[in-house]
Order: sequence, then C-alpha cells, then structure tokens
Amino acid sequence: MFGQVKSLMRRVFAKADSAESSLPQIISRDHHGISRSNISENALKVLYRLNSAGYEAYLVGGGVRDLLLGREPKDFDVATDASPEEVKKVFRNCRLIGRRFRLAHIYFGREIIEVATFRGDGRGDRRSKDGLLVRDNVYGTLEEDAWRRDFTINSLYYEVKTFSVIDHVGAMADIEAGRLHIIGDAVERYREDPVRMLRAVRFSSKLGFVISEETSKPIFECAPLMESVSSARLFDEMCKLFLHGYALTTYEQLRHYGLFGYLFPLVEKSLEQQDHDYPKTFIARGLENTDLRVSENKPVIPGFLLAVLLWEPVRSLVAQKGERGIRLMQAYQEAADEVISQQVKSISMPRRVSLQVKEIWIMQAKLSMRRGKKVFELLESNRFRAAFDFLRLRHQSGEEVSELYEWWNVFHQTDYDEQENMLSELRHHQEQNGPGRRSRRRNPYRRRRPQTEIKSE
Repeated sequence: MFGQVKSLMRRVFAKADSAESSLPQIISRDHHGISRSNISENALKVLYRLNSAGYEAYLVGGGVRDLLLGREPKDFDVATDASPEEVKKVFRNCRLIGRRFRLAHIYFGREIIEVATFRGDGRGDRRSKDGLLVRDNVYGTLEEDAWRRDFTINSLYYEVKTFSVIDHVGAMADIEAGRLHIIGDAVERYREDPVRMLRAVRFSSKLGFVISEETSKPIFECAPLMESVSSARLFDEMCKLFLHGYALTTYEQLRHYGLFGYLFPLVEKSLEQQDHDYPKTFIARGLENTDLRVSENKPVIPGFLLAVLLWEPVRSLVAQKGERGIRLMQAYQEAADEVISQQVKSISMPRRVSLQVKEIWIMQAKLSMRRGKKVFELLESNRFRAAFDFLRLRHQSGEEVSELYEWWNVFHQTDYDEQENMLSELRHHQEQNGPGRRSRRRNPYRRRRPQTEIKSE
C-alpha cells in the first residue's frame, strides 16, 4: 500500500514540474507489430507483478526496438517508477547491482530481466571536471527517463496493460527512416559517456541505419574522450562490436570516425605506416570469416579475433627480431609478449583470452618447423584447429605461406600411413639442405596475389 501511495505522489509532483512538456505519441495495438507471444514470459511476469504492486512498468530499449523491426530481442529490459529497493521487496529472486546507477536483476534460471528505475532530468547528477557522468542515481518520471536515454530508437516503451507503445522522442519516425539519432546535444552526451560513440557505430552496423549528421559529426572531435574509458569496460564493448555478425562493417566505421586507433593503437599505427595492402586485406578477411561463422551459428572466440586484429604488429616484430638473428620461436614469444603488454593498456584481456591469443601466434612458429614426432603433437593439440584456420587466413590474404599451408591442409586430413610418407619426404628434403643448415628464409614482406575465395570450416 505504501508503495502505491508513494508511486502516486511521485507522478503527481512530476506532472506539476513538467506542465510544459510535449505529449508523447501513443501507438496503439493496431498500429504496431508487437505481439506478447514474442515477449519473454519472464519479462511479462515482471511487468504484471510490478503493476499489481501499484507501480508503473514498461518494456523499454532494444527489446522494443527489435520487436518493431521484426527481430528477435537478445534480452528484455524493464523501466519502472519503483525504486531498486522497492523492486527487491516485490521479487525474492532479485539482486541489486551497480554503483553509478542502481539496477535490479531478477533471476529466472539462466534468464535475467534487468529492471531500472526511471531516471530524472540530470540536475542532481555527479560529473567529473571533463563532464564524464560519475553517478546518476536521480530518479524521475517516464518522460524524464525517455529523454535521458542515448538514442531515440532505444527510447520506446511498451505498456502491457494497454498493449501500446509510448514515444516521447520521435523514435518511431527514426525507425521508419532507418536513422540513428542521439537524444540531446551530441557533444555533451559523448562527454557524459564516451562509449556512446561506440554504441552509435554498433547500432548503425547492426541495424543498417544511417547515423544522422548531428550524431556523427561530433564523433570526430570527441574521439579522444575514449582515453578516459576503462580498459576493462572496453573489452566488453569490443566483444559487442566484433562478435555478433557485423564485424567488418563495424571495423570500417570505427576507422572512418577515428575511433579504432583508441581501441587498437598499435594496429592503427601499423596500418598507417605500411605501403602495401596485406595488413588491411588480412584484417578484412578475418572479420568476414568471423561474420560468416556467426551467420552459420558456429562458435567465435575473442582470442581468435584479437589474434587477427593484432597480427600485423606481431608479424612486423618477428621479422625485425629475425633480422637481428633471434631464433624464430624466441622471436614469436618476445613479439607476442610485447604486443599484448602494450594492447592491454587500451583494452584489457582476461588471462584466458590473452593465453588464447599468444598460443595461436606461437603455433604459427611451430607449424612452420614440422619436426618429427612434434608434428603429431601439434595435430593433437586443442589449439591446432584455431592455429590452422589462422594459417589459412594468412595464405588467403597473400602472405608467403602457400607451401606451408598446402602441406598442413593435406597432412591433417590424410591417414596415418600417408602422414608418415609426407614426414619422410620432408626429412629427405631437409637432409638435402645439409646437416645444421636451414633453407633460405623468404622475405616476410613478400606477397602473393590474395585468393578471392574465402572458406570457413
């Protein structure tokens, strides 16, 4: 009962404070394509229970957007006028998280429904001297909450009681136009949270929407703000950018807006310095293959993606160390350690991921050696598949590894007797070079014409 009275008083005072606010567009059930059958049963339970307890509650954000676009939402979020503590009283399966803005997570087995209290107009927010939003636990009304969200297309509210969609910010017009538009002054919003620039690129790439000029133009001047974002947060954002089926388009947009260099400074420097197309071709093919695997519901891992993106700095360092007489394996190990230690200053990597990255690179050296029984050890390694796929990508992109790739391509698919024959022929070839002598190393920068066909296993 107390919750109902508190909710009612909050709405009364909010109406008095926002008398001059514009009326929202209400899209009735007959004029939108959202069906409750496409909404998570658990999300509906949360909405109904909050309503029964006397609170306002709406589906909000990307879930509503995706339903309107005929897409299957990845998750469902709820916005309410109940405070996080009030939400927790309604749901025993609730846990409160967050410091900058408190959220309620309601657990239904493996599904989590995120519930956020309406945010206020921002007058009580805490910001750093650069305008970065530090804390915004200021609660408000649905309308205030709508104007506090980042992009118009993420500021739509679905009301389960009336089956209607509520639009305070012109989101429906932007969805129909295929346009991504930020809410409020773009520079101020990017200063509040620089990750919004990455989100603009991500939503544009994912949905195929055009970023409005008012939203895109300030990105060029605000890109340096990315330096203030924590490296741990950028790892999560990197996974969202590149592991969901639109990696290549995302990469191209990040470079266009000058954002890529703040995520991968070593790679950007390598791309700017090289006078040949191999590094760009290699990255493009790697991202194409990643997108293809996502479309085929095949697994993709951050380690392989990072190994692809960071390959050019590693490859260049290996070549430089080789010219100084450092043995191949040691050169790879040193190059891998140096590149990873520099990269984690921008985007941190969990230890398991950095180990994946390093193993893929080190395996390139091991694959090139092909020494006796160690060949079978490589074949049985749980990293062989990823390492071989990486070698194939190098081959397809024009790196001078054709003979090595073709040998392994046949070897890993043939029977044991034929494998022994191949090793015998290889030993004979090595013996012809003389004991202790190495075959002449090819120039690591020599190029073939890239293959046009891209295959993925």
